[in-house]
Amino acid sequence: MEPSPAPWISALRHSHDALQGVVEPLNVDQLEQRSYASEWSIAQVLSHLGSQSEIFGLFLDAGLSGQDPPGAEVFGPIWDTWNAKDPQAQASDAVRADAVTLERFESLDADEQARLHLHMFGIELGTTGLARMRLGEHAIHTWDVAVALNPEATVAPDAVALLIDTLDQLVSRSAKSDGKPRKIRVLTTDPERQFTLETGDAVTLTASDDETTLELGLSELRLPAEAFVRLVYGRLDADHTPAVESAGLDLDELRQVFPGY
Repeated sequence: MEPSPAPWISALRHSHDALQGVVEPLNVDQLEQRSYASEWSIAQVLSHLGSQSEIFGLFLDAGLSGQDPPGAEVFGPIWDTWNAKDPQAQASDAVRADAVTLERFESLDADEQARLHLHMFGIELGTTGLARMRLGEHAIHTWDVAVALNPEATVAPDAVALLIDTLDQLVSRSAKSDGKPRKIRVLTTDPERQFTLETGDAVTLTASDDETTLELGLSELRLPAEAFVRLVYGRLDADHTPAVESAGLDLDELRQVFPGY
């Protein structure tokens, strides 16, 4: 049985509120400055979040009606519309569109939550899976905006506490193996977790337990969970890396394994 979507939807609400608080005071010059995502301005990140809000609304429609989810032929015109907006409209419209989709998630009753089902990107998704997918991009792109304005910004703690336990899925899809065999014990704080990260022909991340610590010869990485989430999402450059402890590994090599999106 799929876990409750309530924590994910709650974290989406907090992420929306944080994004709105950051964005609403910005002027055009600030919106046009580069975000953490080097190829996008702050306004372009917001345009992406806005267009994705519309697309997730379509996913909700499809999941509730039993239809197939929309594909690239639908996404393209939505992206084109958002790309054509001026920076101020990209920002203000994104906040509004995000609120609409969030409120749809929040309004789902128990029957609708149980009924919603999608087969998408090769996986089966229910309400929790769809909210999880939205939170992953929303919390990270909110950080892309916030950190461009405040270098001390971090990913929201409630999002980190949820995303940390789903990183195995992201690693399997987005990591780019360099072919170098590694076996690394990863220990995080806030929250505390222990994983085994392996690279070689493929890259895998698995939850581990204290017995793993008995294995000799493992490399080790100790860092806050927030930083590990950002590493896997390709956002742990040297200028935004907190104090970490490592042994037997090159963090710069790991950064190349996780190029992000």
